[in-house]
Amino acid sequence: MKIDERSAAVVTGGASGLGEATARRLSELGVKVAIFDVEETRGKAVASEIGGVFCKVDVTDAQQLEMAFAIARARHGVERIFVSCAGIAPGQKTVSKGKPHDPALFSKTLGINLFGTFVAASQSAAGMAENEPAGDDNARGVIIMTASVAGLEGQIGQAAYAASKAGVIGLTLPMARDLAKTGIRVVTIAPGLFETPMLMGLPEEVQASLGKQTPFPARLAKPEEYASLVEQIVENDMLNGSVIRLDGAIRLQPS
Repeated sequence: MKIDERSAAVVTGGASGLGEATARRLSELGVKVAIFDVEETRGKAVASEIGGVFCKVDVTDAQQLEMAFAIARARHGVERIFVSCAGIAPGQKTVSKGKPHDPALFSKTLGINLFGTFVAASQSAAGMAENEPAGDDNARGVIIMTASVAGLEGQIGQAAYAASKAGVIGLTLPMARDLAKTGIRVVTIAPGLFETPMLMGLPEEVQASLGKQTPFPARLAKPEEYASLVEQIVENDMLNGSVIRLDGAIRLQPS
């Protein structure tokens, strides 16, 4: 699907990290971008810098999502690109010091990372389905979700996070099949270790140690590399129903 100045996009979690890099990259390509995020100050700043629109949204709230999509579409038209980057990554063992995993934390993690991803993607798809078909393949849009290598090789303390990301991986193919006749593609990116706010808050020596775990290149990945893959997915219509690892060949060890 060709990216041009007529294209519109919605990026959840677009106020920072992978989502911010994606919003900026799409804007550079001429796309009109709407950022959905709970971080209002940062989200408004990024949206202002890229000439986009910001909507304060909790992705677990279907009504907030509906309102945000309505605002974004009124400003930019119905999106043809939807990128889901909203997520959290808490750590807690199944049992720690004799106490079971906090059920509220487990539920919250699945709520944001899995439920929120699906509800937002579903609402986006409903809008995209009304788009005019474009290009030789009669495409109406593309949905890009974010999983994690932890969804395949979850580490100690990642039960909630790994389960949520494994769920996103599991969504990918059935969603692609559901939407195939509509001309909407679904692709998931499973990132490895990236320079996101969570990791960048760690001491430099810890960051360096984590980066060296990646076979090649032996460093933390940059959010711009995620954004670059988003661009490639949008423009390649044969990428559909796939989960793409973006991880420098890393395979996570237990801890």
